[in-house]
Amino acid sequence: MESIDFSQPARQSSKGILVIFALNTFKFIRRYFVLFLALGLSLSKSESPSFLSTTSLILIALGVFVLIFVLAILKYLNFKFHLDNDQFYLSSGIINKDMTIIPKSKIQNIHIKQNFIQQIINVVSLTIETAGDDKAEIEINALSHSVALNLKKQLFISRPISDNGLGDEPVQSALFFKASMKRLLLEGISENHIKSFLIIVSFVFGLYNEFENYLQDLGISDHFQTSVNIESGSFLNVLLANVFIVVFAILGSMLFSVINTFISNFNLEVIENDNTIEINKGLFNKLSLILVPVKIQNIIIKTNRLKQYFGLHTLSIKQAMVNKKQQKNFKIVALEKHQVMHLVQKVFTRYADVDSYEKPEFYYIRLLTFRSILVGAFVNVLAFFIFGNYFWLINIIIIPWIVLFVHFTYKKASYQITDEYLTVNTGFIDRVRNISELKKIQSVQIKQSIFQKRNEIASIHIATASDKVKILCVTDQNAKAILDYLLFKVESQDRD
Repeated sequence: MESIDFSQPARQSSKGILVIFALNTFKFIRRYFVLFLALGLSLSKSESPSFLSTTSLILIALGVFVLIFVLAILKYLNFKFHLDNDQFYLSSGIINKDMTIIPKSKIQNIHIKQNFIQQIINVVSLTIETAGDDKAEIEINALSHSVALNLKKQLFISRPISDNGLGDEPVQSALFFKASMKRLLLEGISENHIKSFLIIVSFVFGLYNEFENYLQDLGISDHFQTSVNIESGSFLNVLLANVFIVVFAILGSMLFSVINTFISNFNLEVIENDNTIEINKGLFNKLSLILVPVKIQNIIIKTNRLKQYFGLHTLSIKQAMVNKKQQKNFKIVALEKHQVMHLVQKVFTRYADVDSYEKPEFYYIRLLTFRSILVGAFVNVLAFFIFGNYFWLINIIIIPWIVLFVHFTYKKASYQITDEYLTVNTGFIDRVRNISELKKIQSVQIKQSIFQKRNEIASIHIATASDKVKILCVTDQNAKAILDYLLFKVESQDRD
């Protein structure tokens, strides 16, 4: 790749005007969507003020879009960047001019992304992150792919290999893993659909709350209540209604999980370099992410019984990043077990999966049971207001659920501390393994409730720069011993 000179201030591609305009328009519509919909419904019923005619609304909308377009042009013209041997410079701003200077040594991550609009006009965005803010410091919205790769390479030049695993030496790359359509389909089917169900329910209730009055005017709410009037039906009708709701919820959640898995992980591939791991994926938003082992704080391995049957495992990476939304993209799905262990040992070179794990004390079962009963009681109260005298039927599901939850959550809970690594296993439906290096631990706390103190039980909260893990319900003596050991290992490390 021929090197490009970035020493002189330069703008991004002129196509950036379209990208900025599209992004700002989307943000504007998303923020005021409810207002626009309410105005539209008012116009359809002729309830809007006389001065808000259809023509005037169209003219207002056109004026807003013209203003957004002008602002996009001004933002493009005032957005310039360049770099020297040690620092990256960015000037931006329309009225208030800002100059941002980032030393190369402070750059945590550089990502290349391509959303749907950028795919159409054949440009990519380049995001530069440091560990000093709530969001990415710099995002260049429109560069050609070759220019973005060249800039990314030059931002990493002159950085010592011991610092981030990147240097000036040629990088050897090889395709390590590519997810097939079949494995992505199986991944979506075997997902934990409870999360998908909660997302759907939240979305539906959110829409209902926003447009409850309009639904009542249209008679939809009355029609629905008449169709599912449980109070006036027989026991069989109630049972069939519950079965229909459960089946519909399962199928809807499964469909949502499959679609979400395909969109997020379309064309997923993992490229193994000498000192880094690269992840490329996405359908509407294409991502190219670099994982630098020295900056990785935690590795999370997730599977469940159905995934194990299909030979599927998910590997999530936690880095000391600033962009929390971007953190979710550091996930590789549909891996086989040996592929997971290969990537783990590439990141944590001395990690070995040893079978000797410690379990929480029996008090943990009591704690899980108490919390589950509280949740069950709350659900019964809701069921009473919804189903009336038939509310007790909900316990046919809740009681077995509590028993299974307590049993499997305790069964999967364990921890292991070796000379260099901490491993904590958790989960109910999913089996989750969190691995972190002892040298990267930033804080250790012992916490006790009043009831735990009476029973000489404590929990240990351990934080790294990107995640928190808990060792729950161990004896006071063991908690103090673990605290002393972890602090000793952190303070006695002679490595960066």
